[in-house]
Amino acid sequence: MGIKKSEKGSKKVMENKKNEKKDVGSAASNATIGNDSVFASCSFSSLGLHPSLCDELREKLGFEVPTLVQAQAIPVILAGRHALINAATGTGKTVAYLAPLIHHLQNYDTRTQRSDGTFALVLVPTRELCLQVYEILQKLLHRFHWIVPGYVMGGENRSKEKARLRKGISILIATPGRLLDHLKNTSSFLYTKLRWIIFDEADRILELGFGQDIQEILHLLGSRKAANDNKESTVPRNSEFQRQNLLFSATLNEKVNHLAKISLHNPVMIGLEGKTRKPVSTIESIDPSESDEEDEVKYSSKIATAVDYKIPTQLIQRYVKVPCGSRLAVLLSILKHLFERDTSQKVVVFFSTCDAVDFHYSLLSEFHFSTDPQTKERVIQMFLGCQTFRLHGNMEHEDRRSTFQAFKTEKSALLLSTDVSARGLDFPKVRCIIQYDSPGEATEYVHRVGRTARLGERGESLLFLQPVEIDYLQDLEKHGVSLAEYPLLKVLDNFTLHGQNKQVKKSVFIDLHPWVLCLQKALESFIISKPKMDELARKGFCSWVRAYTAHRGELKTIFMIKKLHLGHVAKSFALKQQPSLVGQSFQKQNKKRKRFEKKSGLSKKRKVARVT
Repeated sequence: MGIKKSEKGSKKVMENKKNEKKDVGSAASNATIGNDSVFASCSFSSLGLHPSLCDELREKLGFEVPTLVQAQAIPVILAGRHALINAATGTGKTVAYLAPLIHHLQNYDTRTQRSDGTFALVLVPTRELCLQVYEILQKLLHRFHWIVPGYVMGGENRSKEKARLRKGISILIATPGRLLDHLKNTSSFLYTKLRWIIFDEADRILELGFGQDIQEILHLLGSRKAANDNKESTVPRNSEFQRQNLLFSATLNEKVNHLAKISLHNPVMIGLEGKTRKPVSTIESIDPSESDEEDEVKYSSKIATAVDYKIPTQLIQRYVKVPCGSRLAVLLSILKHLFERDTSQKVVVFFSTCDAVDFHYSLLSEFHFSTDPQTKERVIQMFLGCQTFRLHGNMEHEDRRSTFQAFKTEKSALLLSTDVSARGLDFPKVRCIIQYDSPGEATEYVHRVGRTARLGERGESLLFLQPVEIDYLQDLEKHGVSLAEYPLLKVLDNFTLHGQNKQVKKSVFIDLHPWVLCLQKALESFIISKPKMDELARKGFCSWVRAYTAHRGELKTIFMIKKLHLGHVAKSFALKQQPSLVGQSFQKQNKKRKRFEKKSGLSKKRKVARVT
């Protein structure tokens, strides 16, 4: 069979393991000579990629030269080695693994066919990242049309996915839950020729609770080994080929460490710093001659001592200290300032809950404001004149897909999102990230700000903190993340009210600033006049309080709900009501609903529906 013939080249590579380390080390050293911290000085062709593939990288993706992580990873992957790659977000990790896959598949003596099934499997944490990887893959396969890309993910029609799998998909991108479903229930899913398994954003996959699914997937694919077993499996169960597993992660922790132990065999380590503080570009591999016990200790220490918070040097990081009751007015003021300063830019604002996203999205989509009380209602303009989008996990699948695509293509837009957008997604030309609600652990902070300053471009990030949360800066500094203070008063002073003299001295207290007081009053009047908005504000308030109490570990001493004035929290949702009244109104509504359901017998029907 032609495909078996094509394995000759791969076998020769695997037979020359003594020369592998020299070749890999040479490629790594060349990768570090670049003119900046993102791009290498070598070319894609010098890394060993097919000329047509190099042309695709240049023409379809605009890559003239490889990034450092691509220059380091591609030779290793081409050599057939297992690898653990740790690199800053936005440094081209997707191309680092897709390019070698395509190079190998197009190099087969006989072209791959749909009937051959799946050769490569890419596991990603979210639907949006699944679509993004698929789009990049489609562009790279423009000249290699016989290699078939595809994806399976939650929210899609299973029957249609089964039909696509039955026809055959050469490179499959998948979310863990849906992949496991097809492995168990889709008999026509052919993967006997599976050669590559790639974990993209591995830390996020595990944080989302897919750890057990991943272990089961590895077991079903015959690619799982015991954590203390360092023996390399030459031909995994149900596979005709030597298996190559790759693990990509922007941050490292014990869960990622464990996944690496059970899925990688004698891996090359890329982007890991040891105690001697070697350059990030160094590549190390575990010496297979060492004993299992010594090897495990060495493996653990490398990951444990890795500098796992890598932030682009061109990113400007700042924080703003805002009293709780003024948060909403300050957020809207900063957004207005950003879009007036530059009308052609993208901004992403992160919130802690889906309800908070829905409330702020509706507010910004409808809120009108004028500083002139004489202005007639019909000529009052929208507070923000930009296109606004929202994205969170409770949205319908099609809405999530359309939002993702629309925000990518817009030249100027605002995206309000939960952490569903925090990992791996590449939104072109995002200039500013605002973390309105605290990200919690420092890893989440790193991933959120990673949506900007990608591939060497400039970017800004702004973290909102309340006065009682200011110790969070010290927690970030432990991980080498240092933030400067944002000049908020200077920004607020640029806004003028009708009839106000610019020479009038402004307040040094944010919550007493004339602009903030005027805007807060307008927001509260708007909310109380719109029953639907009032309900969204109440839901947003309740879910925000629940999320705030969910901080873990040492962060509990920083983010303590007891330290907050809940009346001020309600004010940050433009609610005039006291939080207790908000809570009572919800309780009354629930009691009223239950009484109604009991009378009409709806509650029994619901219970039956849940059981069936």
